Amino acid sequence: MTTPFNPCILIPVYNHEGPLPKILQQLSSYRLPCILVDDGSQESCAELIRGLSKQYPWAQTIRLESNQGKGAAVKAGILLAQQQGFSHALQIDADGQHDLHDLQKFLAAARSVPEAVVIGLAIFDDSIPKLRYYARYLTHIWVHINTLSLRIPDSMCGYRIYPVESCAKLIQTAALENRMAFDTEILVRLDWQGVPVVSIPTHVTYPQDGVSHFRAWEDNLRISLTHARLFFGMLPRLPKLLARHFQ
Repeated sequence: MTTPFNPCILIPVYNHEGPLPKILQQLSSYRLPCILVDDGSQESCAELIRGLSKQYPWAQTIRLESNQGKGAAVKAGILLAQQQGFSHALQIDADGQHDLHDLQKFLAAARSVPEAVVIGLAIFDDSIPKLRYYARYLTHIWVHINTLSLRIPDSMCGYRIYPVESCAKLIQTAALENRMAFDTEILVRLDWQGVPVVSIPTHVTYPQDGVSHFRAWEDNLRISLTHARLFFGMLPRLPKLLARHFQ
């Protein structure tokens, strides 16, 4: 029996008071249920989030009382989406980077291949910080090594659609990263489980007045440690991953 396609939007939020109202306004035409996960924001932002959930009846909010990181917020949102019977969770970052005009492309891909994780393949303009731009290439190399494939061309774009059941099961059975490295780790682990990947090219900008909580040195270190941990997790899976090339 095929599970009905029942998507929701998932937005992890941490002190994004500036861009969030515009994002919700843009999403209002889609009328999709939306889960705003407040990752321990300061009170002014928490109050704004509560106000937006009242302004837009299709948006609900849950709050983590202390800041735990983007990964922790996304995990909480996916588990709530599972509890509420959603089949897919479309993750959008709250800093205004993502082109919401592509939302229908992501939804169409998820509807067409419902078992897949649909990921954004970021197309950047000159607004991206150079350190982040070049650090992404190192992550791409590690992801190709840890999956023995090119199946995941961009593991760091936060614009994506998760199949809820397979992701919730993974969250409940594996100790996934709580911060920025989560975006990459969950994709590698889903690939290990044979979950297909569909990539959608999408333009990504870094607004001059945007709020980014990416900490260049600390988060890059955590991401590097995650790659190393995944590498050692890949080794016992080597025969199975190699066999996929001959299927």
